[in-house]
Amino acid sequence: MDVLIADDSEFMRSLLREILEGEYEIVDEAENGVEAIELYNEYDPDLVMMDIVMPIRDGIEATDEITDTDPNAKVIMCTSVGQEQKMKSAIQAGAEGYITKPFQKPSVLDEIENVVAG
Repeated sequence: MDVLIADDSEFMRSLLREILEGEYEIVDEAENGVEAIELYNEYDPDLVMMDIVMPIRDGIEATDEITDTDPNAKVIMCTSVGQEQKMKSAIQAGAEGYITKPFQKPSVLDEIENVVAG
């Protein structure tokens, strides 16, 4: 399964990459929502791990654009504790799941399995 990681924090991207490597194929990494959309269109990954708060275009806007173009897109939002209101907007934009920072490998992998299984 191909996965795109979108997060403005290099540390968070590398942490997710570390969790996912060996389980999934990481196609690329995006630093903002605009890059996430461009890379999604380029690679057509099976899953996007999308940070909510990013510069230029945030994860909610990027998710909305991706799911408008591809209604079958699978997006899991990466959020910090206390962003519940933004998560509601992310779900409305088309996100199918979420994980909370700081990431724990078992919960990340469980959420991916839940979303992919549908």
